[in-house]
Amino acid sequence: MSLLDMTAVELAAAIKEGKTTAVEATREVLAQIEAKEELYNCYVTWDKDAALAQAEAVQVGIEAGELNGPLAGVPVAIKDNMCTKGMLTTCASKILGNFIPTFSAEAVLNLQREGAIILGKTNMDEFAMGSTTETSAFGVTKNPWNPECVPGGSSGGSAAAVAAEECFYALGSDTGGSIRQPASFCGVVGMKPTYGTVSRYGLIAYGSSLDQIGPLAKDVTDCATILEVISSHDTKDSTSVEREDTDFTKALVEDVKGIRIGIPNDYFNEGLDDEVKNAVLQAAKVLEEKGATMGHFDLGLVDYAIPAYYTIAAAEASSNLERFDGIKYGYRTPDYAGLHNMYKKTRSEGFGEEVKRRIMLGSFVLSSGYYDAYYLKALKVKTLIKKAFDEAFAKYDVILGPVAPTTAPKLGESLVDPLQMYLGDIYTIAVNLAGLPGISIPCGRDSKGLPIGLQLIGDCFQEKKLIQSAYTYEKARGKFPTPAKEVR
Repeated sequence: MSLLDMTAVELAAAIKEGKTTAVEATREVLAQIEAKEELYNCYVTWDKDAALAQAEAVQVGIEAGELNGPLAGVPVAIKDNMCTKGMLTTCASKILGNFIPTFSAEAVLNLQREGAIILGKTNMDEFAMGSTTETSAFGVTKNPWNPECVPGGSSGGSAAAVAAEECFYALGSDTGGSIRQPASFCGVVGMKPTYGTVSRYGLIAYGSSLDQIGPLAKDVTDCATILEVISSHDTKDSTSVEREDTDFTKALVEDVKGIRIGIPNDYFNEGLDDEVKNAVLQAAKVLEEKGATMGHFDLGLVDYAIPAYYTIAAAEASSNLERFDGIKYGYRTPDYAGLHNMYKKTRSEGFGEEVKRRIMLGSFVLSSGYYDAYYLKALKVKTLIKKAFDEAFAKYDVILGPVAPTTAPKLGESLVDPLQMYLGDIYTIAVNLAGLPGISIPCGRDSKGLPIGLQLIGDCFQEKKLIQSAYTYEKARGKFPTPAKEVR
């Protein structure tokens, strides 16, 4: 069996047992990147020499018994909106095309303390604004299942890299589904934890009240293990939560007896592809056969989630992105006359169309005369959405539904109509508005061979119920195929 066939946890165990080394694993995955990167474009930056140097140092630590964690020696890819000391961090934007941070994100540091080997930074939608990884200033990323299709977004580079075996696992960030949706499109497992579980320090913000870092991996065991490593209370992040229940691997139990699963009728109405619907309901049947109890209910407010989300996210984006002005770091226009002209030309040349669209929308809803009519109203809807979930979780432990209305669309289709792209987030964004955890796990493939994702949603701080349910389903489903075998 090739090292690339292993999960992250399996590889770490093999390294610890002396069956292979961190250096050998890194060389093999680097060879895969060299072979496939031109086709898929998963990375913005990757550094072969730096990765091998890290691997050699980590191997010494493993052999000395200093690094004995569950991910020691395993190569990882990091989404390019997380700061990495000494490594280019661009947010897939021209305006940060020359930005090399002097510090690393806390989640990245947590991985490095456990012996992770950073391969590079994955491609994404510019400043995480998009659902297809087509708004990147560094070219589109392609779906390893079909290079004519999108990998999802904004963490599309991370999801595609895992699917194409160009890394063993990756970190992504989820503002409105940006881990779960690309995980669904690429046939991997992706998890967004409860807001505040993973430090946002060093994550370049899109929507500060919505953003959350999480793992993308080959299976549920990897996801739980990675989340356990990156979760920590961080005084540098005012939204970081101090938790004592982050031993997520203890939830890797094949048992759903007594777990109450709710299926929202609102998620299975018009607009959901029949193949996606059937695969998700079949997965629900599997969990029911394993002992879970099923119930259908009306969640409500689904139609209001998208306008509320895009109002709040755009408002926060317009505030967060005002710091990129060409003064202290990043791109500066070479030809300008005066300070204000420099601001204007730098931002006009540095930002892409989708980012400009959201900055303008955010500035509009925050402006005098429109704040109450739009932004304040959206915040009230956000509160009502959280209340609706609270009522649902009084009856159910887990909510089950699709991740996206369809499988991965063809490249270029979503960019023609931005509103249609926004509607593709209908099943994921409410989770972020309410600060809840959610996981995407492959549950089948459509007639075109593209993966279909099952979404499980839990109440705040109830990741373990999600992991237990997802793990039980995964064991019943069996090993999900990988596109890498078909194109290697």
